[in-house]
Amino acid sequence: MQPTVIDLRRTDDARDVVHRAVQALAEGRCVGFPTETDYCIAGSLRHPATVGHLLALAPGRPGEPRLSLALKGADESFDWAPCVSQVGRRLTRRCWPGPVVALVDGDHPDSLVHHLPAAARDAVTGAGQLRLRVPGHPMLADCMRMLAGPIGLLEPIAGDQSPVSAEELLACAGPGLSLVLDDGRTRYAQPATTVAIEANSVRVVRPGIVSEETIRRLSSLMVLFVCTGNTCRSPMAEAQFRLMVADRLECRPDEVESRGVVIASAGLSAWGGGKASPGALEAMSEIGADLSGHESQPVTENLVRQADVILTMTASHRAGVLAQFPEAGGRVSMLSPDRQDVLDPIGAPLPTYRRCAEQIRGHLAARIDILVNSICRA
Repeated sequence: MQPTVIDLRRTDDARDVVHRAVQALAEGRCVGFPTETDYCIAGSLRHPATVGHLLALAPGRPGEPRLSLALKGADESFDWAPCVSQVGRRLTRRCWPGPVVALVDGDHPDSLVHHLPAAARDAVTGAGQLRLRVPGHPMLADCMRMLAGPIGLLEPIAGDQSPVSAEELLACAGPGLSLVLDDGRTRYAQPATTVAIEANSVRVVRPGIVSEETIRRLSSLMVLFVCTGNTCRSPMAEAQFRLMVADRLECRPDEVESRGVVIASAGLSAWGGGKASPGALEAMSEIGADLSGHESQPVTENLVRQADVILTMTASHRAGVLAQFPEAGGRVSMLSPDRQDVLDPIGAPLPTYRRCAEQIRGHLAARIDILVNSICRA
């Protein structure tokens, strides 16, 4: 029996399509979904017969689990892989939803995988690993939000390629599909990048749309300094922290990022593209730091989401960040371990900037060991 094909580009009611797909999955039927990179076949792991249908539709990749686990978001990965390393948590928080597939440890005793039926457990584990994915296409994301149980994804392979259109999916999947959602050719029409998340590193095991250089950057420690206008205090904190990290890692300041540390600054009331204040420029030049190329930027959702550590100059800055981005609560602290506000030197003479820089330097010195240790453990 041929599957029903729904063209998402011509549907009048996307909600109706979501409900039809959710009903099919809940009843144990297999549904073809577009993702941003390829077309996948989804099925509920609560139904052993569904797992059998998925496995019969197309072969898996040798040495990997036969099926991927589709997740609603990065936070859900901790339920399946409780001991994901810090470097892995950074990567998944920054790239999901998105075209990155993660191979993680599948043997942890607290993993939800042990609560799956035996057939499903065998299908999603392989060589002691789980393959986790949070696709970015809104249709699958909407369906996932309405489903209570775990969903397995099969990524069919036609030759060496995954299908990038509904037609290619139908050609390589064979019988067993109940419903296919057709959204035309996928956005990237290239494979997702598959990475292995290990104890202290992330390793690309199958190249894809996200480059190895981007994976490296996304898995780096990111420290964000926040003040008001991003022209005085936070740029001086950024510049001095870069010098201190370079000294600890025994590299040049311009090599810090390649060593796994991204350092940035922003302002709660900043306009993009502003220069560092003259006093900040001079105070930093006196210690060998160059702020001539600095351009101010506002605190944005993307910056906050990517930052592992957010250090604010004052208590009011911390409150401002949390008011806008409450989900960042565990990552936002005042720069001063004793919760002392860093004085604002704007408009003051150079000696005031020097005192401000010295105050920032002292607070950084109190935190540098913990921050550098987190770099080394990642």
